[in-house]
Amino acid sequence: MSDDSKLWSKTISDVNSEILVNLENPHPAYYVALALSVSALLVGIVFVALHFTYGLGLWTFRPPVYWEVDITNFVFWVGIGHAGTLISAILFLFRAKWRNTVNRSAEAMTIFAVICALVFPLIHMGRPWHGAIWAVPLPNTNNLWVNFRSPLFWDVMAISTYFTTSLLFWYMGLVPDLASIRDRCKGFKRLIYGIMSFGWRGTAKQWWHYEAGYGFLAALATPLVLSVHSVVSWDFAMSIQPGWHTTIFPPYFVAGAILSGCAMVYNLLLPVRYMFRLEKFILPEHLEACLRLTLLTSTIVFYAYSLEFFVAWYSGNPYEWALFEKRAIGPYSFYFWVMMFCNCIFPLALWSRRVRNNIPVAFVICVLINVGMWFERYNIIVSSLVEDFVPARWGHVQPGLWEIVITLGSFGLFTTFYLVFVKFFPIVSLSEIKLIMPKPLSSKAHGGAHHHG
Repeated sequence: MSDDSKLWSKTISDVNSEILVNLENPHPAYYVALALSVSALLVGIVFVALHFTYGLGLWTFRPPVYWEVDITNFVFWVGIGHAGTLISAILFLFRAKWRNTVNRSAEAMTIFAVICALVFPLIHMGRPWHGAIWAVPLPNTNNLWVNFRSPLFWDVMAISTYFTTSLLFWYMGLVPDLASIRDRCKGFKRLIYGIMSFGWRGTAKQWWHYEAGYGFLAALATPLVLSVHSVVSWDFAMSIQPGWHTTIFPPYFVAGAILSGCAMVYNLLLPVRYMFRLEKFILPEHLEACLRLTLLTSTIVFYAYSLEFFVAWYSGNPYEWALFEKRAIGPYSFYFWVMMFCNCIFPLALWSRRVRNNIPVAFVICVLINVGMWFERYNIIVSSLVEDFVPARWGHVQPGLWEIVITLGSFGLFTTFYLVFVKFFPIVSLSEIKLIMPKPLSSKAHGGAHHHG
């Protein structure tokens, strides 16, 4: 507790007032960011509406590659979504104290990223109003079930299960803070927050049930995240396509998801820390701990990249080796080397404590990591499909206008959800911040208070 308690000059009662007052009066930069996010979202909505109106021909399809950007975005957002709850749940189970300032951001990121991911299967269905009939096992007039061997069905069941668990985990942690907001509000806002807090009064019995339920959901979410993202990797690994048919994909995808999630948490925390004046609560030590976890997962991902090439060479399969060779020096080598530098080379700078404490540099590195993770998914999908088992269909494809704009629209959707959330709900958990503060009646805290005085 020493690295935290020495910086807490405020009392526990000040936590509510300082954080909640800042929610009511954010920095003007907040409204600029919200306007940019809503603009990107509206442009994306227009392009999606035109896509549904005029059909699939607006996308740059070229056999044998279809929906390359669409599936890339789906896997990217699923990875971001899986990382948030995994980070929060695992750090809770290990009782990492720095988690108390980043868990709310990570959990909210999960919910909004999964919503963004769910948009893309609906887009590539062409007629999304039939999505429930095609993807969900509902009774129908033809007495036909869905294809249980279809990766689309696996994704629906896995992600819906994960989304439900993550939503419960996120909302349960939010309940005590909703009660704190309720006690400060009046009129209609007090009624709304009162309904959302389920009558929370902070009694000993309520806290006992809360801690038991929260711990159970954390223990449930951790293995669930690992299994669900493994299911997403099986979308590719269960095929016989060279470059996809490999057993390394489940841990490979999970490590990549944690890497992108840690980087995204850092990228989200910094602007919010500035906009809502949370520098006294989101400390440099917490940001540095997040970067250490990012560095760890970056090394795991680099090991997975290396192992892929080694297995392709050691297997003696000429088709497999030819594919990996073309990834590095072929027509899609640009995407490969962007992936390698952003995910493996640039994060090496985080070994330096000076770089970790240099917030602008660390922010840029985390942005590059997310760029690299997007290129990783694109590289896996496109480079494995452009030269399939039918040479007559070989060709090359590049993202077109529609793919790029809809991708930017998905980022607008994500950031709009996130910015609206942080305006009405505390992005730092009030109840958990108080747990790592010095206790006002303890001799240690009292001595510390005397020292600060």
